[in-house]
Amino acid sequence: EKCLRDAKMDKSTVHDVVLVGGSTRIPKVQQLLQDFFNGKELCKSINPDEAVAYGAAVQAAILSGEGNEKVQDLLLLD
Repeated sequence: EKCLRDAKMDKSTVHDVVLVGGSTRIPKVQQLLQDFFNGKELCKSINPDEAVAYGAAVQAAILSGEGNEKVQDLLLLD
């Protein structure tokens, strides 16, 4: 709820819920998220252990200026 409030978004405007991080492996966390988003199917295709590495690679590309146009418009937040 806080994340959505900070982003000035309503949960009805969320198209996909992507799980990353170790705690997303916990079935209760998954169930709570699915319930919160009214039964929306959760995206689990990203390996939670690799998500941080993907984010770091994107951030490095942005900061170094070496990234192409696909990453230049991204903003990574924790």
